[in-house]
This record gives sequence, structure tokens and C-alpha cells, in this order.
Amino acid sequence: MSEPENKPQLEELLAQSNKPTELDPTAPPILTIDNLEMYFPVRSNGVIRRKIGDVKAVDGISLTIPKGGSVGLVGESGCGKSTAGRAITRLYKPTGGSVDFQGRNLAALSTRELKPLRREVQMVFQDPYSSLNPRHTVGAIIGAPLRIHNMVPKNKTLARVQELLEVVGLNPEHYNRYPNEFSGGQRQRIGIARALALQPKLIVADEPVSALDVSIQAQVINLLQDLQREFDIAFLFIAHDLAVVRHFCPEVAVMYLGKIVEIADRDTLYSRPNHPYTQALLSAAPDVKQAAIGGRRERIRLTGDVPSPINPPSGCRFRTRCPLAQEICAKVEPPMLQIGPRHKVACHFAGELGNHPTDPVTDRLLGVDVNGNPDPGASPVELDDKPGFGDVWFDLKARTTVKP
Repeated sequence: MSEPENKPQLEELLAQSNKPTELDPTAPPILTIDNLEMYFPVRSNGVIRRKIGDVKAVDGISLTIPKGGSVGLVGESGCGKSTAGRAITRLYKPTGGSVDFQGRNLAALSTRELKPLRREVQMVFQDPYSSLNPRHTVGAIIGAPLRIHNMVPKNKTLARVQELLEVVGLNPEHYNRYPNEFSGGQRQRIGIARALALQPKLIVADEPVSALDVSIQAQVINLLQDLQREFDIAFLFIAHDLAVVRHFCPEVAVMYLGKIVEIADRDTLYSRPNHPYTQALLSAAPDVKQAAIGGRRERIRLTGDVPSPINPPSGCRFRTRCPLAQEICAKVEPPMLQIGPRHKVACHFAGELGNHPTDPVTDRLLGVDVNGNPDPGASPVELDDKPGFGDVWFDLKARTTVKP
């Protein structure tokens, strides 16, 4: 079945059961990611392998995840989403930046210091076929975290494993079966049960439904929503399926070539995106409502290939494929500018589709002219680049600061 047919079906299945997750703007952040970097060294061939560069998989991303809430991270394949998730959970040691989890910087902790925090931050992996050890039974897979962290007495481990299997909708009596005896959806439920074993406060879900059939995707998403409400778990939900993210995540961040280019609440991002990449991404996703009334959103087709993360373009990384790009885009990297109560965008020509300005909105803020050259007569503004949203933002139309 083709992709355009699958996505509307998924939206309908999701709508028939749980309602979309709602945003709680008063919830305090449980995780604050500030300028996170994850570089992988590139070495030359030969006897003496010298470092000749870096793959900048994640290059300075910042966002917050509210307690008991969920934030979506979307973007095309290879943009650095999964690498960001692994750096946040410390499966990779970040090159730079901080990952503040309830007052402790996960990026700076040693392996010994991390062990107690492993209980609090867990991960659900993308591939349910390779993330489970085929030589271990389901009981051993789910019970391993319980034994390592001494969560329950040894004689209570089996009972706890069976309880977790029941929580995720599997038969508790199947604890002695092996992963190959389960379907893809059931294996993903086993992975979720393993992540829940330590009663975490945050789960990084790395495309948890991308390898599943459409009907199974809806079941797993609804399961995650139920678990979130019951156990007050926060989620960083990494995906490329915009229909799934729209249902599960009240806030969504869009990533391109290692950087976040736009982040906003669900309604704002899907109805009024301001970055040209976000607009192109959304134009490629089928819309159920438009299909029902016989209309279709005009497809925005980007030209050119995605640049290499080893040698990304200067200035704005999207400029080589952007229809709005001008000279300033090559010279000055656009700042992450807050343009609404819960809306940030990194673009010199930010604006709603069809209403992008002809001259940059950031030149006066950065102290440059319209071509990106330093302007001696300008007074640069100190921009608030902290993760999360502030009480003051920049009005794109009036080009002034707004204080509600």
C-alpha cells in the first residue's frame, strides 16, 4: 500500500480511540537541553590515521521537555534525530553542551555517577527486531534492569515481569518465550515493558512505530498515551511520520542537518509554520481533512541534495535548497528567534507561507545590513537564546518586541 494511503488511515485509527495529548504550559521542565553537540571524528586512511574533520551530526540544539509532557522531534532521515536521542540518554557521550535532568548535567557525569540516573531516563529503540537479544527469553530481557538496579527481590522478579507484560497488553504467561515467537508489534511492546521496568520519569522514544503496520502503530501510540497518563512519564518522541507526532506531541521541534530550525506548539506549527523547510516538510504529508473535501495542499519540491554534515554550508544550513535564500543567508547564521508565545524559528526571512518578507527580519537585531555585512551604525540586540520560551517575543510584522 502506498504511503499517501497509509497516513490518512493511521490518523483515522488514532482519532477513533485516544484524543490527542494536550499541552500543559504550566508544567515545569524535567529535561533542559542547551546547545547539545555530538561530533564524530573523521580520520584519514593509512598507517597514521589523523583526524581530518568531524561529522557534525548534532550541532547545537536546545529545547525543554515538560514534566509528564511530550515533545516531538521531526525531520528527514540523516538530520541527527536519533543521534540526539542517544546523546541525551548518554548512549553517546556528547561533544559539547549540557543535558540538565532535574538539576544534574547528564552530559558531564561519569559512568558510575550515571548508574542511578539510568532508572530515571530510558529509551525505546526504533527496530523491535534488533533491539531484543534473540538468545534471551522475554522474562530475562525485561527482568535484566530489575536485577541490575536491585529494584525488586529476586523471588519477586518473575511476578514483576508478568505485571509489566500485562501493563503493555501481552499475555503474562509468555515470559518464557523468545523474541522470534512474537510479531513486530508485540516485540515493540516488549521493548516498552523493558523501558518501564525501572519506573522512569523520561522516555526517549526513537521512531517506536516506524517499523510497524498502520493498525499496530495506532495500538502502540495509544498504549504510550495510556502509560503517560497513568505513570506521568515525559517523552521525547523522535519520528518522521507527521501524523503520529501531531497526535502524540503537543509541542514539535523540526530538525535539519544537525540543527533545530523551528519549534512550536502543535496547532501553530501545523497551521502556521514560518520556516521554509517546515513548510516543505508539511506539504509532503497527506492531510485527511483536505482529502475528504477534495482539496490538496500544494506540494513544495525542494531542489538539490542535503549537504554533508562533515562540511555544512556557511550561514544558514538550509540555504542551498531554500527558495528564499539571499546573500545574508550565506554570511550570517540565523538566530533562534521567538516570534510568538510558544513559537521559535531560525530564519532570516521567517513568515507564513506566501507571506515571507523580501528583506531580512533579523538584520537590525544582529547589527548587519540586508546583505549580512557588519553595519557600523546598527545597535545589535542581545537575543535570549535560552532553551524554552520566554515572556517576550519578536513580532515579525511590526518588527518590534512584544510584552504581553
